[in-house]
Amino acid sequence: MSTANYDIMSLVMDLGNNLKKLRKEKGITQLSMQMRTGIDQSLISKYESGERIPPTETLILLADFFDTNIDYLLDRTNNPEKI
Repeated sequence: MSTANYDIMSLVMDLGNNLKKLRKEKGITQLSMQMRTGIDQSLISKYESGERIPPTETLILLADFFDTNIDYLLDRTNNPEKI
């Protein structure tokens, strides 16, 4: 098993950019996303701006909500298909 070194700040920014992109592609606001996922709008904003890192449970919830996988959210793959 290989271990990869990742720049955590880069991962956080990639996650934020991907979340915002997916949300906009879905045509919803942060408030609408809050109502659909139960994730507070202020947290969604912080995730998108890279101020906060979502816990694992939230990453799973977000991947399911956007019908994708966590690696795609973290920009570790270009394949958005669920695994």
